[in-house]
Amino acid sequence: MGADATTLHIAVHALASSLQAQVAAVFFVSAACTVALALLLALLRLRPPWWCACPVCEAYVTASWAREFDNLCDWYAHLLRRAPGRTVHVHVLGNVLTANPATVDHMLRCRFDNYPKGAPFSAILADFLGRGIFNVDGDGWLFQRKLAAAELASPAIRAFAANVVASELRCRLIPLLRSASSYGSERLLDLQDVFRRFAFDCICKISFGLDPGCLELSLPISAFADAFDTASMLSARRATVPMHVVWKLKRLLNIGEERELRDAIRLVDALAAEVIRQRRKLGSAASGDDLLSRFMGSINDDKYLRDIVVSFMLAGRDTVASGLTAFFLLLSDHPEVAAAIRDEVFRVAGGRDPTAASFDFDKLKDMHYVHAALYESMRLFPPVQFDSKFAAGDDTLPDGTFVAKGTRVTYHAYAMGRMESLWGPDCAVFRPERWLSGGRFVPESPYRYPVFQGGVRVCIGKDLAIMEMKAVIVAVVLSFDVEAVDRSSRRPKFAPGLTATFAGGVPVRVRRRAHCAPS
Repeated sequence: MGADATTLHIAVHALASSLQAQVAAVFFVSAACTVALALLLALLRLRPPWWCACPVCEAYVTASWAREFDNLCDWYAHLLRRAPGRTVHVHVLGNVLTANPATVDHMLRCRFDNYPKGAPFSAILADFLGRGIFNVDGDGWLFQRKLAAAELASPAIRAFAANVVASELRCRLIPLLRSASSYGSERLLDLQDVFRRFAFDCICKISFGLDPGCLELSLPISAFADAFDTASMLSARRATVPMHVVWKLKRLLNIGEERELRDAIRLVDALAAEVIRQRRKLGSAASGDDLLSRFMGSINDDKYLRDIVVSFMLAGRDTVASGLTAFFLLLSDHPEVAAAIRDEVFRVAGGRDPTAASFDFDKLKDMHYVHAALYESMRLFPPVQFDSKFAAGDDTLPDGTFVAKGTRVTYHAYAMGRMESLWGPDCAVFRPERWLSGGRFVPESPYRYPVFQGGVRVCIGKDLAIMEMKAVIVAVVLSFDVEAVDRSSRRPKFAPGLTATFAGGVPVRVRRRAHCAPS
């Protein structure tokens, strides 16, 4: 009898424990459902932007635009061409897009004070760019800009940069292309990757006073370059999410793309730290005239220095590589432009037969057709396709669009280059002659052609970037024919990123020109 009572007692206790756990689970689920319902009701009362049912927002949220367009930027260009004021509002993103030069002038010059980068933009890129020049406003931006502008304006640094580019061309890029051409017509190169490596070497030497070959890294430099690309791509994707709370929650939980982004940034941090370490290691043994040395003389915070290094890498590597890749993709479809470039180079050289190794790059400034061709390429394929600011206060744009405080306002350089109202009925045609008058290059307003921004934020590295790209164009076009394989400038496919990147790279076949063959 006693044994039966004990068994019964144990059974009752087990049942009670089981019920207790089940009741607790029921209460937990009920509480979670109640909280979720309360949040949903609160969101319904607030009518958040993603409930917008206008055709533009519906097409964005459902990605139905992809049925007709290969790239989001092409869809935006289509919308802006049809908009009466060349301005559209994508409510689900809280973003006003414009391709109106008057509005660009308004943002970058007339009301510059009302259109900073803004806290929302800085939050999106904070993990990658930190407090670098492209992600700050106010005193932080002004300090970095003044120091960099003073250095880049120096005749000594300009001469040094020209020598670096000439050396990289002579010792690395041209031999690489020559080697690729000597293996016959079947060997392919990813030109986008080649130009990224070239631009990275140049920016390390010019801005940091270092040869990448001296860096003591735990992985091949290509692994760090891939991490840089991944960080750029995933940071850019944050801005395309209608509800920023989604990526913030993923970052908090360290899952999905946010985990991948964190891993990539860890490698970027290691690369930047090694650059800073090597710069300190060289110390007085180096000239100290590079940009990083100047910043290190004023900043003792390594995290801040890291942000500056990453920003200069982004500016010097990605934008130059993007501009050059697009240029040679266009040139592959327009051999007549390559022929015109060679004619100009021979003419400027005084009728002599120049080669990439012997050409005097001081004469680049006399090459107006090369300059025009480069600007025309960047009109169609700007390295930075768009740029956003956030309204610090309520405003009305020149076309009458009301902008509420906190609204993101984006001028779209890619779309502006494809506006018939700005460039005529042949706006989709690659025609360098549109930039020439009497054989001389004639620039356009920076608010009609905002590839280098304009006003107070105009790109301080513009002249350096143009010199570098023109030098590469002249050297490569003189010595080689570059043919894109299974790629065309007429229907490109872009990958997400802070700069324009061609999805899958740009495979090319390189052929050495007959007159450049060894005698």
